[in-house]
Amino acid sequence: MKKYIFTTILFLFGIFGTVSAQSRNENANRQSARSDKLTGGTIEKTVLQTGDADLKITVNVPAFQLTLWQNGKEVKTYWVGVGMKDYPIYIGLRRASAVIWNPTWIPPNSEWVTGHKGVKVGEVIKPTDPRNPIGKMKIPLGDGFLIHQAKGLNDLGNLVSHGCVRMMKADLYDLGEKIVAARSLPVSAKQIAVAKLNLKTLTADVTPPVPVEITYDTQVVEAGRLHIYPDVYDRQTNTVANLRAELESSGVDSSGLKDKTLEQMMARATAKKQLVVSVKSLKSGVLTTAQSLPVVMRGSAKSTNRAAPKRRAAR
Repeated sequence: MKKYIFTTILFLFGIFGTVSAQSRNENANRQSARSDKLTGGTIEKTVLQTGDADLKITVNVPAFQLTLWQNGKEVKTYWVGVGMKDYPIYIGLRRASAVIWNPTWIPPNSEWVTGHKGVKVGEVIKPTDPRNPIGKMKIPLGDGFLIHQAKGLNDLGNLVSHGCVRMMKADLYDLGEKIVAARSLPVSAKQIAVAKLNLKTLTADVTPPVPVEITYDTQVVEAGRLHIYPDVYDRQTNTVANLRAELESSGVDSSGLKDKTLEQMMARATAKKQLVVSVKSLKSGVLTTAQSLPVVMRGSAKSTNRAAPKRRAAR
């Protein structure tokens, strides 16, 4: 009997271990929601429909883009900052469970917190406390991971947090209010307006939570154009083999492209630059149209952070 129980435990452990490994692999290979392979080549756009609860949030880390979707259509895309190399953002599926104005901050049980003077793990730090680094809003994603206010424009397109997504305050307000409107959450426009002006916490629970899909896709064909992004976490994703696979899956016969040519293309995706080239040009073998462009177009970031308090770095 004991032998049977022990064998059963080992069997179940093997199953769960395999599932866990499979889950990690699936998350690592998850493609950007903006890929032509998922959209069919066209991203449909929509104005947010009040009361339509079918929402999804996606983040592609190397592109520093967060997109809000409704019924599979793009509502809005925002520039963001993400986790540092030593504290990378979680790649995989999470859930946005609330929208909280003037949030408290509970320091997580992490090395960077234990070595931080004046802050204790698990301590509830009020929004009025100058040690609170979260800003005017947070959207919890589970396990201490958050979407919260950026310190300024320089956060966008950079590895700046301890595993969190940072957004400009105006963008964060916009995202939060869109979630409230789509889900018909029980907070009024007046309550939100007041929360923006004071430091009293206002919470809108999101039930069921909004799915949040976080990907790490450095080679994406979107709207007929190949984007090669810098491998910001040094995960060795920008390889010749991966690029050939991406091109082949997008209908491009890469046999006429030498390895050296592909390596030169990827080499142009470095620091803050991405390489962009049309699939049509790749099919014809004309690469002179390839452009090195900023990953984040800062001129298109319309939000400001004038009222953001000066606070210490957050997650």
